[in-house]
Amino acid sequence: MATTTSLPALDSLLRTSAKRTRAVFESSLNDPFADEDIIARTRLAVKIRDEYAYAKELPAVLGAQGAVGPARPKQAQLERKMITGPVAEDTSRMIATIAPPVERAESTLSNKSALSQALTLHKTQRTVQPTYHPQWKLTRVISGHLGWVRSVAVEPGNQWFVTGAGDRVIKVWDLASGELKISLTGHISSVRGLAVSARHPYLFSCAEDKTVRCWDLEQNKVIRSYHGHLSGVYALSLHPTLDVLVTAGRDASARVWDMRTRAQIHVLSGHTGTVADVKCQDSDPQVITGSMDSTVRLWDLAAGKTMVTLTHHKKSVRALAIHPTEYSFATASAGGNNIKKWKCPEGTFVTNFTGHNAIINTLSVNAEGVLFSGGDNGSISLWDYDTGTAFQNMSDIPQPGSLEAEAGVFCSTFDVTGTRLITGCADKTIKVYAEQAK
Repeated sequence: MATTTSLPALDSLLRTSAKRTRAVFESSLNDPFADEDIIARTRLAVKIRDEYAYAKELPAVLGAQGAVGPARPKQAQLERKMITGPVAEDTSRMIATIAPPVERAESTLSNKSALSQALTLHKTQRTVQPTYHPQWKLTRVISGHLGWVRSVAVEPGNQWFVTGAGDRVIKVWDLASGELKISLTGHISSVRGLAVSARHPYLFSCAEDKTVRCWDLEQNKVIRSYHGHLSGVYALSLHPTLDVLVTAGRDASARVWDMRTRAQIHVLSGHTGTVADVKCQDSDPQVITGSMDSTVRLWDLAAGKTMVTLTHHKKSVRALAIHPTEYSFATASAGGNNIKKWKCPEGTFVTNFTGHNAIINTLSVNAEGVLFSGGDNGSISLWDYDTGTAFQNMSDIPQPGSLEAEAGVFCSTFDVTGTRLITGCADKTIKVYAEQAK
């Protein structure tokens, strides 16, 4: 016959288990956070040492001056305590081995007056006075084109200049008299860029018909064409010492051509928008481009790669100008602070030329340090190139019979002497400005 045995009471089992558990962990129950307390105090002591080691004692100069500033209330002085942490002796020895004592350097300023003079000198604004430049005045208006005058270039001998316009015609003018010497036809779209070679009797032109042409000025006809652009060609520049031609346009690239063999040496790709202007110089960066993607790129001509990309402009960069003697250049776009000066070869930003609030189509600078900027709304500014100060502001006056909206300036250049400025305008005229006598 099976017998049933009763199980022990649950309360007694639970009490026994609790006693055994207490016996096992009894040593840590009295001080459960002893280790955490040591760690916290060590951390606090290290933080105090790192942050206030230099401020435990006043420098000799400030200590000699005595109390500085308003006095504290007496009650606050009585209640003030040292910033310390509850650190044991062994912890202090540990910190001393980790971080040796910091030696405080003595002040180089011997007294209060020397400190004041140093602060005053630091706050002084060093203003550079702009160079005096004579005023400029409109001296001649030349009519002859049947479209917007989009490009202009002066011959290195300073005898004549050439213009290209929306009427697809290139016209050569006498610089002294303003008379038309010859008209060159051949392009089938607006002529956007012109350059006269100083080393050969050649004239180079580019147009919106995707073509780049070389004209022989002794025969007055096209002798070479450079094919490769996928869209309109908007700018053109000749290298001053190499037989190299650089063109740029709406296909977001600049192309380097061998002037004689018509071979395409490099395709300078990297811009994401229309390349509106390109300039060459004989020292690095030898090619500079400004684009509608609001960037300026400085190119390594030998490698055909970008050296520096300048992203300071907020809107499309439409104009560039390289100073003829100073190792620097200027760029222009639309909006505020839209003319910027840069130093070569790294493209270091120098200064902003503020005040010409318009879409700037053209920049020109002469050896005397006069920078010209022409806007899409007909506004004209002349600046001191060294300081960025505008010394003269004018407006392009449309010719009789033109609309007010045709008061725009598209292109400009100084002559070789730098005393005459030639501009191409939206009213289909060429305007010549001259520097007035001092």
